[in-house]
Amino acid sequence: MDNPNPDKVAKVDEIAGKLETAGTVLVTEYRGLDVPAQAQLRAAVKDAGGEFKIYKNTLTKLAAERTGLALDEHLTGPTALAFAYPPAGGQADPVALSKALTEFQKTNDALVIKGGVVDGAVVGPDDVTALSKVPPREEMLAQFAGLLQAPMSQFARLLNAMPTKLAQLTQALIEKGGANSGAADAAAEEAPAEETPAEEAPAAEEAADEAPAEEAPAEEAAAEETDAAEAAAEDVAPDAASQETDESADAGSEDTDDKED
Repeated sequence: MDNPNPDKVAKVDEIAGKLETAGTVLVTEYRGLDVPAQAQLRAAVKDAGGEFKIYKNTLTKLAAERTGLALDEHLTGPTALAFAYPPAGGQADPVALSKALTEFQKTNDALVIKGGVVDGAVVGPDDVTALSKVPPREEMLAQFAGLLQAPMSQFARLLNAMPTKLAQLTQALIEKGGANSGAADAAAEEAPAEETPAEEAPAAEEAADEAPAEEAPAEEAAAEETDAAEAAAEDVAPDAASQETDESADAGSEDTDDKED
């Protein structure tokens, strides 16, 4: 600013300091709210851990530019800023601030929620409405703690139930073992009757093996008879030939004798 007014410079510094400290800043338009309504709104925001302040748009724009927050599009008309400050050693709760504004808006529709910045992210009016429906931070922490404790309690119940479960399992195994033993005895009694066909099978095999053995001597006897017949034929043939030779010789001798006579 050229020749800046010290008061304005101080006001810009104040706004910039609040923007840097607050984790959440929501821009509202308060046109139509009278002084008592504005006081009521300030009290509601304070109870939510925040602060409701009215500043000129030009000064707010300068402070937003210094801190790098994108608020320009919301800075039109009579504007008031709602800040959510983090508690000592904690974080700012945008949910509580959103709830405070939306609850007040239900009975004072003159209040307009334009949007703002939550943890560095630009949000619109619908986002603020959605945030207002989220459970408060303390309630969410309690729910989370309950989720952590639930498995531990379930584990404790499991440990307590283990002796009973073990006894039931042991008894079931004993009963199952007795049933299996009875079934095994029954199977052993039925086994000889089932083995009878197996005993008959070797007898059938022995009969099958003996049949060719009995037929073999008959075949050998037939072969021997054939050989004997052939041998006899061979013996007869030389004898006949020899006899014919002798007869021829005798006939020749007789012819010779006749000629000599």
